[in-house]
Amino acid sequence: MSEATAETGAATGGVKILLRLEGLTLFAGMVVLYWAWDGSWTVFALLFLVPDLSFLAYLADAKFGALVYNAAHSYMAPVALLTLGFGVASPLTLSIALIWLAHIGIDRALGYGLKYSAGFGFTHLGRIGRQSRT
Repeated sequence: MSEATAETGAATGGVKILLRLEGLTLFAGMVVLYWAWDGSWTVFALLFLVPDLSFLAYLADAKFGALVYNAAHSYMAPVALLTLGFGVASPLTLSIALIWLAHIGIDRALGYGLKYSAGFGFTHLGRIGRQSRT
């Protein structure tokens, strides 16, 4: 077992399936809410992949990359933004939060989990990339 593998646990079996289904549910729920909210689909398309810009932090190193990626792909900031949007009745804030949560949901449904500092391919949902097949 490599040092990286020993440091990176991942969900397996039914738990992994449940986490991916939760992601799919989050994505579908946020898209339905965005539709009910009558949000702009142009804004949705423009902002949907913005959290993935966090990949650029991997240019510095894997530890910093994982930190920035996880900050952009955890529920904390978009849920806080959603709460703020409701609190101050800000349509733009609500739209951004719904889009951000939809992005996180589809990522989780596709198996792109939160990252470990061992490298981009080590996630809480298992290995991703070419090395995941070995």
